[in-house]
Amino acid sequence: MPDPTLPVLDLEAAWAAAQQVPGWLTEAQAADLYATARAVAPARVVEIGSHLGRSTVVLAASGAAVTAIDPFPGDWRYGRPDTEARLRANLAAAGVAEHVDVRVTTSRQAREQWDEPVRMVYVDGKHDVWSCLDDLRWSRFLQPGDVVLVHDAFSSLGVTLAVLRDAVGGSRHRYVSRTGSLARLEVGRPRLADRARVLRELPWFARNLVVKVLLRLRARPLARLLGHDDTADPY
Repeated sequence: MPDPTLPVLDLEAAWAAAQQVPGWLTEAQAADLYATARAVAPARVVEIGSHLGRSTVVLAASGAAVTAIDPFPGDWRYGRPDTEARLRANLAAAGVAEHVDVRVTTSRQAREQWDEPVRMVYVDGKHDVWSCLDDLRWSRFLQPGDVVLVHDAFSSLGVTLAVLRDAVGGSRHRYVSRTGSLARLEVGRPRLADRARVLRELPWFARNLVVKVLLRLRARPLARLLGHDDTADPY
């Protein structure tokens, strides 16, 4: 048995393995996920929304114990009947399967039955405002100062509204920073400066909305003028 306090892979190897998995996670975001999970390893981290496992591989490579929660809906835009099987195959190929507890259920159902400490939460589930706000309730299992990372926080209208409502109007999380559209929240009562910090990200969100419209209009040259060279939406 390998020492559970050591990372399964270093960051470079973790990203090399993750790149083999289709998904929407940048190298910089992967580094953020890895470092945050590594800081609490071998404790438990919870991932909400795993899809094919691009981010799951990175989290598990840190040496943390990962619970990956996803109902794998076949009617989702990117869902397929074999998504769960493909996730498990990708974890095995990366050599991290034994570090991941895959839960085929919804975030709420898993949370209602949860009874153990968690040291980090990664939210990348359904992108409507109410589901995202509900996913953020997982932080009740965290300690003050622990981290919640939210993907697509400034590229999806529903997720952006949820983050704004939580970070500006709530009292549970402090907005710290972002890596692309990966937002970092910490458990703790926000100060006025924390609330203002998230509001300063709104121009970035507006730019991403414009890019998404341009991509749907097949106006990629105009999107490139805004610094977006990908065919996928900003993330």
